[in-house]
Amino acid sequence: MPCSGTIDHRVIMHAFEDGADGVFVAGCMEGDCHFLKGNIRAKKRVQHVKQILDEIGFGGERLGFYNLSAAQGQRFAEIVKEMTEKILQLGPNPLAKSAGKEGGAA
Repeated sequence: MPCSGTIDHRVIMHAFEDGADGVFVAGCMEGDCHFLKGNIRAKKRVQHVKQILDEIGFGGERLGFYNLSAAQGQRFAEIVKEMTEKILQLGPNPLAKSAGKEGGAA
């Protein structure tokens, strides 16, 4: 996607429906968005989806949003490790388990 601000809640939910154990969205640094406020819109959308996931008992902690620049490769690797550890603690996607699907990251 050209901007994290174009992420749609349906894309995130679809990833979980397809068996992803966890999802994170990476947006550029606040105040440094080429599309002005795309990263702020993305962060709000992710927060909204996290709330929905909590309300339905799925767990909003399976979804994350991070601000980072394209030059922060080391930070990106740390985020991946952080999310992976969190998801391993939470266990597989309950939807994948009930549907007989294998979980995975998206």
